[in-house]
Formats: sequence, C-alpha cells, structure tokens
Amino acid sequence: MSLELEIVTPEAKVYEATVDSVTLPTSSGEIGVLPGHVPLMTEIQAGEIIVQKGGSTEMLATSKGFAQCVGDRISVLAEDAIDIQSIDEDAVAKAQADAEEALKNAESMTDEEVEMLETTIQYAHIQLLLKQKKR
Repeated sequence: MSLELEIVTPEAKVYEATVDSVTLPTSSGEIGVLPGHVPLMTEIQAGEIIVQKGGSTEMLATSKGFAQCVGDRISVLAEDAIDIQSIDEDAVAKAQADAEEALKNAESMTDEEVEMLETTIQYAHIQLLLKQKKR
C-alpha cells in the first residue's frame, strides 16, 4: 500500500509523489502518516516534512499551513515549502537577517506585518537547520 502526497504553496505545487509514509510537523507535535490512516485535518507549523519512498528518505522544509489526510491521499497546503537540496543558504540567511532587522521596528507595524515577519524568521531558521543537518 502507498500514499499519494501533494504539497502545494500559493505559488506552485512543490511536491507530488506516491510515497510509503510521511512525517508532518503539526502544532501539537510530529505525526507519522501511513497508508490507512484515519481521516485527519491538522494545522502544520514551520518544520521538517520527512517522506519515506522506496527505501529512501526525502526532506522538505515547510512553513505554517494545513494538512488533510483522506483515504490514502495527503494534501499539504503551506505558505512556503522547499526541498532541502534547493535551499540557498546565503539567500535564506539574508532573508532571516532582514526580517529580524525589520522586526526591531515592530511598534510601528500592524499585527499582521509582525506575524508575517515572525513566520519568515521561523521558516528561514528551519531551512538553515535542515540544510546543516543534511551535511
């Protein structure tokens, strides 16, 4: 048995494949999804999606979003997601530093702007951690 996994961001479909299992970073902790999993709708947080497929492991960095498991289909809708092999460490480090600098002026920002910067920082942090972990 297998699972159909789809990871979508507002910009594009980031990942689509038939997989053996998926580990997702939910707001209440990591969950593993195998074929036959009960129906589930959950919030995901910035973290690592681990995909087991044909004896190999693939890792993707994700920001916050939602995951839905129905039957043997998993759909992840995230603000951002990227395969760790595609991460440009310099660009991510710069984006994180820029967001941290902008956050220093949080008193003049709306709550939504602050939340966007915090999400950018979390996602950048996760990308850098995963890239270093892969080495």
